[in-house]
Amino acid sequence: MSPRLPPLNGLRLFEAAARQGSFKRSAEELHVTPSAVSHAVQALEEWLGTELFHRGARGLTLTPAGSQFAASVGEALALIAAATERLPGRRATGMLSVSSAPTFATRWLLPRLPRFAEQYPDIQVSIDTSLRHVELPLDGIDLAIRMAREAKPNGTWIRLIAESLVPVCSPSVRARLGDRLLEIFSDVPLIHVTSVSENWAEWFRGAGIDPPDLKRGLRVDTIQMSLEAAAQGLGIALGRKPLIDDALAQGDLVEAGGPVVPGAMSYWLVGAESTFERPEIKLFRSWLLSELDSQGAASSAAAVQRRADR
Repeated sequence: MSPRLPPLNGLRLFEAAARQGSFKRSAEELHVTPSAVSHAVQALEEWLGTELFHRGARGLTLTPAGSQFAASVGEALALIAAATERLPGRRATGMLSVSSAPTFATRWLLPRLPRFAEQYPDIQVSIDTSLRHVELPLDGIDLAIRMAREAKPNGTWIRLIAESLVPVCSPSVRARLGDRLLEIFSDVPLIHVTSVSENWAEWFRGAGIDPPDLKRGLRVDTIQMSLEAAAQGLGIALGRKPLIDDALAQGDLVEAGGPVVPGAMSYWLVGAESTFERPEIKLFRSWLLSELDSQGAASSAAAVQRRADR
């Protein structure tokens, strides 16, 4: 006799609602209406003969039965997802959802995605740049590209590339500076990013240069805005490789002077342990590493050429 199962779509919607604590947020995650989630959960409750949520003015809270059931349903869905990933011979098709820090997505990933699409036209990639915490893979996100000093204990973390720090500015500002390395950082405003852990103090320490008054200069809240401000001639930004490599290659930004200092942060490819068995993800991971390797070789060659031209 086949097992007597509740409505499977209702289980999926209930699990998302339990995890999100909201019909609206779970509906956004699953691309359905809040009404569809509410009706599915109500039908599931009627099938089970028990309440799963308390519905009040302050929102949803799980009942004791709902809390216990949500944990079991989450484990069951994770097992189904893992079994699907391990299915032998499954062809690389369908969607691949990647969560990425906005600046990395804008300045590095998106300009290169056309090459991935050309190589693998059957894989449709979606990029999520929201800063929300995601639980892989249950939040509908397959992979995340994250910045961290070291791998975390949850999931599988694969180091992509270490960050390097170097001052950058517009070509017009650099032409005005000449070779006055020790004076340029006091003559030209520094552009500070208020949302990062590593900024100018770390670079001056690593470069062995006495810093100017770091209280002065322009302050912005994103790396992207600091680089845009530098390109507009508003001062010197602390460039972060690999984010600035394209801008340097295209001449929108140039190195202002001083050494490239290794940063403490690295970019990591993060996923659930079973995620990396999916053919889509194997191809995406291999492509990412290949792009970073080729970019490293190109950057080294460009650096050699710049030194030869001086």
